[in-house]
Amino acid sequence: MRILAIGDIHGCSIALDSLLAAVVPQPEDKIITLGDYVDRGPDTKGVIDRLIALHATGQLIPLRGNHEQIMLNSRADGKLLAWLSWGGKATLASYAVSGNEGTLQDIPESHWDFLENKCVNWYETDKHFFVHADAEPNLPLGEQPEFVLFWGPSDRPSPHFSGKTMVYGHDTQESGIPLNLGYAICIDTWPDGNGWLTCLDVTSGKVWQANQAGQQRQLLIDR
Repeated sequence: MRILAIGDIHGCSIALDSLLAAVVPQPEDKIITLGDYVDRGPDTKGVIDRLIALHATGQLIPLRGNHEQIMLNSRADGKLLAWLSWGGKATLASYAVSGNEGTLQDIPESHWDFLENKCVNWYETDKHFFVHADAEPNLPLGEQPEFVLFWGPSDRPSPHFSGKTMVYGHDTQESGIPLNLGYAICIDTWPDGNGWLTCLDVTSGKVWQANQAGQQRQLLIDR
């Protein structure tokens, strides 16, 4: 069984399809997506469609990122301006009925349910734990503040008292190369910009990457 972590997707369905084609997930694999599925990129709707289908197989553990939280908050309080300024316009456009720019009402209830009820704040295995942005180093995962899990700061996280390696996103690596600190690995490699979407096999250190042009490549990081 492989434990596969996928970084911030941000509406990049072409990169996601290409990445999954390269990885070829097997039924016994566990796939953890680190959040930020929505906003900025052109096809949030397509990304969520694919994640819902993958979740139905029992393989996917989807985390929630700060962009999902902003989107959910906007629906709850009706205040869209903050979300739209963070890339929400691209999300609404991907759901738009022909002839408009998209509204919250265009988003199917199944997608809201996925974001609100199927996504979790963190996940852990024997040797690793997975969060969107960061974790307080001296707190158990179950006691982490949501603000830290979703927002960080994550530019230079500290080792966690558990001794487990933290796998996270959120902190964009514009080089396209994952940041490996030994005790923490960041795999947000900017697919919605000029970078790549990354999948990391946390056991072997093997990395697959794909971009919005459909290109693929592989790397290896020290474990």
